Amino acid sequence: MPKVLIADKMDAVCAEILKSKGVDVDSKPGLTPEELKGVIGNYDGVAVRSSTKIGAEVLTGAKALKVIGRAGIGVDTIDVPAATSAGVIVMNTPFGNSTTTAEHTIAMMMALARQIPLANASTHAGKWEKSKFMGVELMGKTLGVIGCGNIGAIVIDRAQGLKMRVIGFDPFLTDDRAREMGIDKVELDDLFKRSDFITIHTPMTEKTKGIINKDAFAKMKKGVRLMNVARGGLIVEADLKEAIEQGIVAGAALDVFEVEPAKESIFFGMENVICTPHLGASTSEAQVNVAVQIAEQIADFLLHGAVSNAVNMPSISAEDAPKLKPYMQLAEQLGKLAGQIVDEPINGIEVSYAGQVANLNVKPLTAITMASLLGVSLEGVNMVSAPVVAKARGIAVTESKTDTAGDFLTAITLKVKTAKGSTDVTGTLFGGGQPRVVSIKGVPIEAALTPHMLLVTNKDQPGLIGGLGTILAEAGVNIADFRLGRVGAGGTAVSLISIDDKISDATYDKLSKLPQAEGVKRLSF
Repeated sequence: MPKVLIADKMDAVCAEILKSKGVDVDSKPGLTPEELKGVIGNYDGVAVRSSTKIGAEVLTGAKALKVIGRAGIGVDTIDVPAATSAGVIVMNTPFGNSTTTAEHTIAMMMALARQIPLANASTHAGKWEKSKFMGVELMGKTLGVIGCGNIGAIVIDRAQGLKMRVIGFDPFLTDDRAREMGIDKVELDDLFKRSDFITIHTPMTEKTKGIINKDAFAKMKKGVRLMNVARGGLIVEADLKEAIEQGIVAGAALDVFEVEPAKESIFFGMENVICTPHLGASTSEAQVNVAVQIAEQIADFLLHGAVSNAVNMPSISAEDAPKLKPYMQLAEQLGKLAGQIVDEPINGIEVSYAGQVANLNVKPLTAITMASLLGVSLEGVNMVSAPVVAKARGIAVTESKTDTAGDFLTAITLKVKTAKGSTDVTGTLFGGGQPRVVSIKGVPIEAALTPHMLLVTNKDQPGLIGGLGTILAEAGVNIADFRLGRVGAGGTAVSLISIDDKISDATYDKLSKLPQAEGVKRLSF
């Protein structure tokens, strides 16, 4: 039974769902990094929110860990590259709190426009300063949205309902999508120049960190107002404070800060800065939504192999998982076969899909092919870490698909390139989804792969089969299956032999010295 640790305070429904699906659950919120490192090795999965940090040091003790589930969208508290290198899937729930966060953004914008926090404090103090709090209308104002994904799109919809003009910047925003949302797609500098209000909804990356800085403020319209309900480091706080003091920025509403929890801040005490304690996702509905989603995602992966909303590997839907299962087995076998055939350092991998398989989600198939290929010579490689391992070693990976079927209704071909040339293997599925190798080094051959095998590349001359049989018989090794393939009479031939036991080094040496043999490989699956 898989075991999951809930390491943050989370709605009870998370544990309930996991248990109902047959997952063993421990709930231990508030562990220190050292405590987490000490226990994480006991779990197949861990569910977190924003409080728990999972860094490379914690992951060194996570030998059994397969998945980290973040109940929420931001994964900046998780060392994703370290998790990927360790072969751990990192999932988030990008849709569970989108509406809640977008609504908080609109609330912050309205509070800024009408100075509601100041007016509230003043009135509670027994003052009646009606003339002091002169606000601005939102209708007709231009809202600049940086990041037009899930949350940004909801903010856009709500702002349009308030009769605001909306412009957007997002490097991944297409012209068609911008037209569909009814906004002007602009460059970032243009957004800064035109906006009366600016809101930011991007993840924290090296490219987005400090995206709103001193240079950006210099381009903004005087009297602009800013909202940040995304990540604190997206705005350079010292530059924002200076822009407010210079009168460039009329006000800011911040739900997030560079350092959290923000017990101290340069903004505290500034009347035109609204501060809230990272409340973007803090509604009862959102907390239930993300708890439900992450529980279902973790359970579906651990129990059925379905991968949803992973940030470091291709997704596999629950519907696709059973369809892909026989192909996953085939892809794994082809990778292991090629990895045991090729002796030279690999500098290129090509995976080609033809026929029926080309209509499926092949990304996971490529990942497992790479993992099994590289795993022959490298320890600990899996389908999550394989792309990172390949990139680190300068191995170029390409993938191609064609609906056109050749000799088989469905086929996967793996070509492995080295400095001395290339080696290819092809496989298909027979009745009942049984994997079969149908070509090795361009030589047609049909065989099922078994735990112990021999691959012999030989000259197509008489005597090979007799010589092989004699040597194996003398060693007491039984032949379970013997498959032959050749390109043409007298040319290169391939023999794939299934045997019941491993052969000794002495027996291997004898086989290698057969006059017809050009190469002998011991294979295991």
